[in-house]
Amino acid sequence: MIITQKKSDLVDELFKSGVGFEAMPLATVIEYAEADVRSCGEIFLDQQNDYAKAENKSLIPMRNLSNEMLLCLVEMEANGINVDRAALAEVKQQFSDEKIELQKRLHEIVEQVMGDTPINLNSGADMTMVVYSRKVKDRNIHRQVFNIGLGANGKPLRPPRMKLGEFQKAVRTTTEVVHRTMAICCDTCDGRGKIQKYKVNGDPWKNQTKCPSCAGAGAYYQSTGKVAGLKLSPKDANYASINGFKCDKETLQILITEAEQKGSDIAVEFLTKISRLNAVSTYLDSFVQGIETWTRPSNLLHTNFNQAVTATGRLSSSNPNFQNQPKRGFPIRKCVVSRFENGLIAEADFSSLEWVCAGELSRDPQIIADIEEAKDIHTQTATIIHQCDASEVTKDMRAGVKKFTFSPTYGGMGGGELPHVQVYFKEFFNIYKGLAAYHKKLTDGVLKTGIVETPSGRQYHWPNAKRFGNGRVSNHTQIVNFPVQGFGNDLVQLSCIRAFRRFKETQMKSLIILTVHDSIVVDTHPDEVRQVEEILTWAMRDVLEEASDRWNYDFVLPLSIEIEFGPNWLL
Repeated sequence: MIITQKKSDLVDELFKSGVGFEAMPLATVIEYAEADVRSCGEIFLDQQNDYAKAENKSLIPMRNLSNEMLLCLVEMEANGINVDRAALAEVKQQFSDEKIELQKRLHEIVEQVMGDTPINLNSGADMTMVVYSRKVKDRNIHRQVFNIGLGANGKPLRPPRMKLGEFQKAVRTTTEVVHRTMAICCDTCDGRGKIQKYKVNGDPWKNQTKCPSCAGAGAYYQSTGKVAGLKLSPKDANYASINGFKCDKETLQILITEAEQKGSDIAVEFLTKISRLNAVSTYLDSFVQGIETWTRPSNLLHTNFNQAVTATGRLSSSNPNFQNQPKRGFPIRKCVVSRFENGLIAEADFSSLEWVCAGELSRDPQIIADIEEAKDIHTQTATIIHQCDASEVTKDMRAGVKKFTFSPTYGGMGGGELPHVQVYFKEFFNIYKGLAAYHKKLTDGVLKTGIVETPSGRQYHWPNAKRFGNGRVSNHTQIVNFPVQGFGNDLVQLSCIRAFRRFKETQMKSLIILTVHDSIVVDTHPDEVRQVEEILTWAMRDVLEEASDRWNYDFVLPLSIEIEFGPNWLL
């Protein structure tokens, strides 16, 4: 179908010169508006034809859900979030102080393991020297050997498959060991890094010149002969990066475990602190600064919710981002307070929603039994990883393995983890055979049709999926992860719609202000605490009945929620 083109050329130059619609010639505005309405109408009719096709009919319930959720989001944006500026300033100072202390200690450790070699903690090449005790000889050769870069499709190239011996040889070929250094002051520039040159007539040039002897460093760095850095080792080609080897969030966590196993306290401290520094910097730049920038003089912040950005169908938000905050206990949440005198912030959160959805979709009898019996899955993880009895699992052991518990559910294979951790990934599917069968069903189905469809009608497409020689299917992680996340997200959005509907019916003063992760957040009027708790319980825990009717789907697992009230969102 040919769609009428919007006549943007009529108004673009006027907009650029600062002229709004209210000051434009009426004939120009009418011509632009008529074309705009016509093109929107034609797109709508064309979409209706698409929805009528047999392969797209499952999308109709999703379209309806999204349209209903849109009304809820419009109101949430209009309601806004009330910000306590004093609390925000306090959190900012807290993070800023912590950042300074972290940087100070990290530089002390760097000096201890690197000598006088100057190190920039934001440099991938420098971090490779500190963490792996190696530096790249030639970036082009390193890139070729480890297949680093983007392919013709714009996606990262796949690392080469190498046996351990081949990988170790490649590391020795493309990188070299670094040594601690001792700085020696440059005699030519006396440590200044610059020298003064003079004209033929004896007058000095206006600007000093970089010292040619020390290349402007002010010193020479003489090797002490001792290997520098933390002496950790990359495990395979997946660790390789353009500047050497990875030091991203996930890799740091693996390296911390490796350092603990080696008994290297200095490595554990450095890696833990650099990981925390990265997090604190993100908190300051993304969250604190974002809230400061977008909070209005009224102290209300009106974030923008986006329905069609994430691949899974989850909401995102911008100006600022409120969706990717850490869960409960994140200090920045203390700045979200009620606008009502003596009001409270309520948060109702689904318990282990994605694990429930994994059991629901796979119908794995063991997952179903574990959920119905309220089994502590994280303790089970600890018993497998630490090879101990449940009675021997400590609080710290349980907390330390939580990141692994549900990773296999989302396609994690334990690659790069230490052997005792990899045991868990193998054992997981011996326990949950029904989930393993479900994953196989999904990947086999994508190879045939290119599509995964959830009971709620949401569709995910991988038309170019293929099976590799090792039996694994391309996009495996996404194929097994998206349906679980998407189905859980649809239950959260339907819960929001139900709560929004009931708030309107009962003319509540309290306001829904956020939905984050698997929760709904309400600015609660002091006279409506009981009603808010009742509505959220009905909207979320009892959502399955309406979901079953909408999607013609019979649920086998119940949902449970936790509701907390507090003077701020920190609860």
